[in-house]
Amino acid sequence: MKPIISPSILSADFGYLARDIEMINRSEAEWVHIDIMDGVFVPNISFGFPVLKYVAKLTDKPLDVHLMIVNPEKFIPEVKALGAHTMNVHYEACTHLHSSAASDVYKRQMQPAVTINPATPVALLQDIIQDVYMVLIMSVNPGFGGQKFIEHSVEKVRELRALIERTGSKALIEVDGGVNLETGARLVEAGADVLVAGNAVFGAPDPEEMIRQLHEL
Repeated sequence: MKPIISPSILSADFGYLARDIEMINRSEAEWVHIDIMDGVFVPNISFGFPVLKYVAKLTDKPLDVHLMIVNPEKFIPEVKALGAHTMNVHYEACTHLHSSAASDVYKRQMQPAVTINPATPVALLQDIIQDVYMVLIMSVNPGFGGQKFIEHSVEKVRELRALIERTGSKALIEVDGGVNLETGARLVEAGADVLVAGNAVFGAPDPEEMIRQLHEL
């Protein structure tokens, strides 16, 4: 099965954001990936809900919202108001992960997802894996685009695929960070379902063609 491609607008040209969103609309990408950073949980600030409302108006593609913030459960209503398809919170940021990442998000008619940082073991998801729609494996340390791919991420995808199969979970595996044609091919082979690509897409001479090639991995 072809991977789902979710271009990250963190790497878009914010001076021409409408143009870049229109490119995604024309492309074979299934989702639009949105990284929200607060400068506390990660050492960077991206954009807030006023910008996201603008993005939501420009595309009909599902919004794949990734909250790299403290207390993400406080913003469930705001994310829902955007019409988000997926609300993704960090394992490391949620004290009450089951209610925050699963029950409350699902009640708002969004798909609940959980992210793990590079140093967080897959095994810690054992008790939540059957309650989430998706798990995002960070293959770089979160906060900035353009970082070098962490090689151990491929093995983490294999470990997560084994956990999903062992528990009977239906969770998708998403990977974000340093994804390009070479790393993407290895991640898909290891069991990844969704590839988030930022620099590989928006830094390409032909972003639509890059999305098409990623989709064919």
